Amino acid sequence: MRKIVAANWKMNKDIKESFEFTDTLVKNLLNIKQTEVILCPPYTSLFYISELLKTGPVALGAQNMHFEKSGAFTGEISGSMLKSSNCELVILGHSERRHVFNESDKTIKKKIDEALAIGLKPIICVGEKIEERKAEKTSQVIENQYNAAFAGLTEEQTSKCIIAYEPVWAIGTGLTATPEQASEAHSLIRNLVKQQYNENIANNMPILYGGSVKANNAEELINTKHIDGFLVGGASLKVESFTEIIQIVENK
Repeated sequence: MRKIVAANWKMNKDIKESFEFTDTLVKNLLNIKQTEVILCPPYTSLFYISELLKTGPVALGAQNMHFEKSGAFTGEISGSMLKSSNCELVILGHSERRHVFNESDKTIKKKIDEALAIGLKPIICVGEKIEERKAEKTSQVIENQYNAAFAGLTEEQTSKCIIAYEPVWAIGTGLTATPEQASEAHSLIRNLVKQQYNENIANNMPILYGGSVKANNAEELINTKHIDGFLVGGASLKVESFTEIIQIVENK
């Protein structure tokens, strides 16, 4: 299975900054062969940088979408709009969508189903808050989020999904799950896939780690069992640090 490194820029970079970053990144990655790289910029930059990615090693993703195809949803973006901007993937269920914007498991599930229906690959995020980890509810939280997201999906649909484990307490805090904590959570997720489907589907499910990934901890994490790559936040905003993380994964 190819390793994956995805960048979630969140609400950062205007069109000019996005274009300059992407132009440099593509040039930096000319020799990348083993790693799938994904950029998820703000909506405003999607179409503008897509022209730079047409022939390179980098795929384009979005950070969110609405579950309806169109309608009176001021400020929202549909999956078909993402596809028309040349998107291939979309992040769904990110902890900031769950806990800042109060998106429920039900809402996230609707988005997952719509993304798959129109041919977008969802990067489905799961993870626990610090109080849930302290209360030893990590497994329960992950299992509940997984079950809600994958309910009713066929093997074919599931084969188009990526899962990202993001401990909420490690996002943007500088804290990182230890390799043991990350491996335990990733193993749990893989077992959930195996229980619902089969061992082959589980072994081929990319499970990414996200939570203050940086160049100085990427090597230790990527060498951890069950981690298939990263969903990178802050460290993806500088082309040098993001390139370094990609190179670490490529050389694993």
